[in-house]
Amino acid sequence: MKSRTGSVRGSGKRIMIAGTSLLITLSLAACSTGSTGDAGNSGDAGAQSGGPSIAFVPKQVGNPYYDTSNTAARKAIEGFGGTFKEVGPTEATADGQVSYINTLTQQGVNGIVIAANDPSALCSAMNEARDAGISVLTYDADSNPECRSAYVRAASAQTIGETAAKLMVDEIGDSGEIAIMSTTPNATNQNQWNSAIEEYYKANYPNMNIVEIVYGKDEDQASFDKTEALLAKYPNLDGIIGTTGTGLAAALRYVSGSEFKGKVAMTGLCQPSECGSYTKDGTMKQFALWNPADLGTLAAWATKAFIEKKITGKEGETFTAEGISTGKNEFTIEANGIISVGDLTVFTKDNVDDFDF
Repeated sequence: MKSRTGSVRGSGKRIMIAGTSLLITLSLAACSTGSTGDAGNSGDAGAQSGGPSIAFVPKQVGNPYYDTSNTAARKAIEGFGGTFKEVGPTEATADGQVSYINTLTQQGVNGIVIAANDPSALCSAMNEARDAGISVLTYDADSNPECRSAYVRAASAQTIGETAAKLMVDEIGDSGEIAIMSTTPNATNQNQWNSAIEEYYKANYPNMNIVEIVYGKDEDQASFDKTEALLAKYPNLDGIIGTTGTGLAAALRYVSGSEFKGKVAMTGLCQPSECGSYTKDGTMKQFALWNPADLGTLAAWATKAFIEKKITGKEGETFTAEGISTGKNEFTIEANGIISVGDLTVFTKDNVDDFDF
């Protein structure tokens, strides 16, 4: 344990890792006419062709991460002649999502793709949709497996958590006091990432001490305030690992204008367009992410394959998807109905401008 004025491991900088859930601000007006939360509104592109109607229900509308993935989903769906809509709550709650799922079921859409705010609270509504013949998938954040046909994820929770954990080690060495900033206590994906970080340190770096997990609720001001509070509460804190992109962006904003710039090393999971500038002004050295546009694109093509009964969710089944940035076009269903985009990319000041998401 070291004081702020003492010599810290390596560069002496503390770390902040934030993920996820990765952010770029895109206009939802361009994404879907349902983005205001009115499930009765939908884009009608593709409707004349008789293609599938697919609705995306993010954790919350207006979240830049989901803006990115859902804009890509819309492009994919309209590209194969379908109709896209996005509906959802303005706050990341399971109760808020249930009413939209129920309305979409009543409207008789062909497919629903959900970023679940709770693993079990949505299951009744999701199962009612499935009973009505609707293909129901999750993306980014999973439900209980029995409630959906498949889960489209960026990478395994272990891969994501260990990537974040290793970035921390790169910055501060093999020991220190660490806090985790997450989104909400019931966010399935981020809880899995948090656990993967903890397990990695227990197995490999037992002197990495995670002192607290805090929740910024994917809100900028709340995450900003949590960052300030953490640094005040733990004077010997060596790092903050956040598993929400909104949290990282807010934390970077706080640290960049504070006495901790140059003392607190920042890293994590974020979109280059949102966090890349902080690698250039000295607030952060490196961070990582998958391409959220790929997540939306893959979820759209997977849903199409389910609607057309080309796949059933059985392990080993394959389907094709177009428009993935890595060039990959064939994907295989893994155990428990999981479909993965791939690995993460690490961004630094030297390569961050090479990416446009």
